[in-house]
Amino acid sequence: MNNFQYHNPVRIIFGKGQIAQLPKQIPASAKVMMTYGGGSIFKNGVYEQVKSALKEYDVIEFGGIEPNPTYETLMKAVEIARKEGVDFLLSVGGGSVLDGTKFVAAAIPFEGEEPWHILSQRAKIKKAIPLGAVLTLPATGSEMNYYAVISRSETQEKKGMGNPLVYPQFSILDPETTFSLPPRQIANGIADAFTHVMEQYMTYPVHAEMQDRMAEAVLLTLIQEGPKMMINPTDYDAAANVMWAATMALNGLLAAGVPTDWATHQIGHELTALHGIDHARTLAVVLPHLLEFKKDTKRQKLVRYAKNVWQLSGSEEELTEKAIQKTADFYASLGIPTKASAYEIGKDTVEKVVTRFVDRGMNFGEHADITPEAVGQILALSLA
Repeated sequence: MNNFQYHNPVRIIFGKGQIAQLPKQIPASAKVMMTYGGGSIFKNGVYEQVKSALKEYDVIEFGGIEPNPTYETLMKAVEIARKEGVDFLLSVGGGSVLDGTKFVAAAIPFEGEEPWHILSQRAKIKKAIPLGAVLTLPATGSEMNYYAVISRSETQEKKGMGNPLVYPQFSILDPETTFSLPPRQIANGIADAFTHVMEQYMTYPVHAEMQDRMAEAVLLTLIQEGPKMMINPTDYDAAANVMWAATMALNGLLAAGVPTDWATHQIGHELTALHGIDHARTLAVVLPHLLEFKKDTKRQKLVRYAKNVWQLSGSEEELTEKAIQKTADFYASLGIPTKASAYEIGKDTVEKVVTRFVDRGMNFGEHADITPEAVGQILALSLA
């Protein structure tokens, strides 16, 4: 096991009716900006619960944060928050709203030339507005980490940021808030969480048995409980297990002391930036083909995954191939295609993605051996 430090300050408040806990978590004197997305919180009763809980607070609302939150939209929130003297942010929605809110938290007090530099130039975040979250879509794990990914429409870029100053102070996870989610969003959430685990688990062994077994537990939970939630979105137990699994998938525990990959996400971000494809769906068109391309260096973990997660048997070569196929089959079972060609992505897009990585001088993967040329080969497999 590799050396590591682990610290996570986020208070998780889990279960039915826990939105009522908001006044115990936000300072009574706070001027709150409540952020949300396209308006689903008005249909599922979450908006009323939050407003009721905050009835004694001075609250400003900012809606319209996109599924892939854009810099352009978020800067409007920054301008309003600065003007109104907002000193606490409350994200109400899924991971995209929370990612956007983290950026807003860092951008409000940012003193550099342009807040985009936080993302494009890794400009140092010296302070941030405190924030909390009410989660309504299990997927990204953003509720218990300090990462965010933001898009810029003007330049067709999608970039990440991370800083401990944007950890949520608390996150409220009520599985009942997910009951009205459409099948596409549930499927996307399951696929996103599944891929998060794979990025941390599917590398090479370093005898980190706790981390490997926790990763396998999260994968098994998503595989077993995800379909139940798809069939019956109001199955509380299934929703609760999926919600907690998605949080555990990216709260830092699985990555402690182990090598991680993240190439699938880096490639997927470019497909979203260029074509506007749902984030989770870009992951599904990359990961099975990346595993095929890198199966020799990932063989030991692929064999373990085949045995411990899918309960398969056979030779190492057979288990490797079966594990990759099972991964593709799982995405397909959620109604998510695993071919880039399903989104009318062609060779021109592949060339653009490769060129972008060449220009940035970027290699990926746990061995830093996924070159821009390799990215082109992986995407070529997804076109076939």
